[in-house]
Amino acid sequence: MSDMHHNETQAYQAGPELVRALGRVAVFMGGDSAEREVSLKSGKAVLAALISAGVDAYAEDVQGCLLKTVDNPQFDRVFIALHGRGGEDGTLQAILSQAGIPYTGSEVLASALAMDKLRTKYVFEGCGLPTPKFRTMTSVDQADQIIGELRAPLSVKPSREGSSIGIRKVHTAAELADAYEAAAALDNLVLVEEWIEGPEFTVSLLQDQALPAIGLSASTEHVFYDYDAKYLADDTRYQIPCGLAPEDEVRLQHLALDAFRVVGCRTWGRVDIMQDSDGQFWLLEVNTVPGMTDHSLVPMAAKAAGISFEELVVRILKDTLEGADA
Repeated sequence: MSDMHHNETQAYQAGPELVRALGRVAVFMGGDSAEREVSLKSGKAVLAALISAGVDAYAEDVQGCLLKTVDNPQFDRVFIALHGRGGEDGTLQAILSQAGIPYTGSEVLASALAMDKLRTKYVFEGCGLPTPKFRTMTSVDQADQIIGELRAPLSVKPSREGSSIGIRKVHTAAELADAYEAAAALDNLVLVEEWIEGPEFTVSLLQDQALPAIGLSASTEHVFYDYDAKYLADDTRYQIPCGLAPEDEVRLQHLALDAFRVVGCRTWGRVDIMQDSDGQFWLLEVNTVPGMTDHSLVPMAAKAAGISFEELVVRILKDTLEGADA
């Protein structure tokens, strides 16, 4: 009996056969995107968890030309903890695929598509999934027209940045023009969409299953769940259970799974969703390499499902053994 009890309280360990099969694992982190600092935090947390679980893993701070990462590689597979452009947008995935090196998470098409919030919304719309009304903005001259076509307040965001970088809430054409210029400095593709007033939820996906949803509410200092609220503030409130009625949470989880599948994602990710005053859910975006820091949502959702951080990272990594069709 004492042995059984001891095993139950032990930290999660990958079995010796699995450790052998996984071989040497490089945790790619850092990168050159606007999310470099967050990526380093995620990567270090993932690395520590893999080592704790008994996996032979080491850190690789990826900067500059990605091609050199596969020139005489000293590893068997890659856990991708790179956020933003370069690491999350299909570029690295294509290079690793060409080199025949297995890697975690979504493949080239889904990674590139999910990184582009605008084109993700085209897919949602085309598949009949609910997403807020939107327009592409390419010039400040469009401000009056867009304010006339969409219902203010509006959200303005660079289409291909993550971590809520560059997002602003606007009410007038003048504010929209200013916000456009700020977003356009980060990305020449700017997305403007109707702002949904109501609670925000995020649903983490692991191996084609939805984990418990998390309700998000930033403090009054944050207009919405922004970069600071995500990674720096200690007053952001996370609700888990999320506060929805059980049947509504199931509806939310099904919507997240639908979004994940239509974009073509693999193994793990996170879908962000708003709920309006009528109870209707609206898809915002899909994240294919979500944060894995101490403030991050996927580990929080996994924990609520009884999955430790160590088990989570090993399960994500284990999918790389299943081959390209996993």
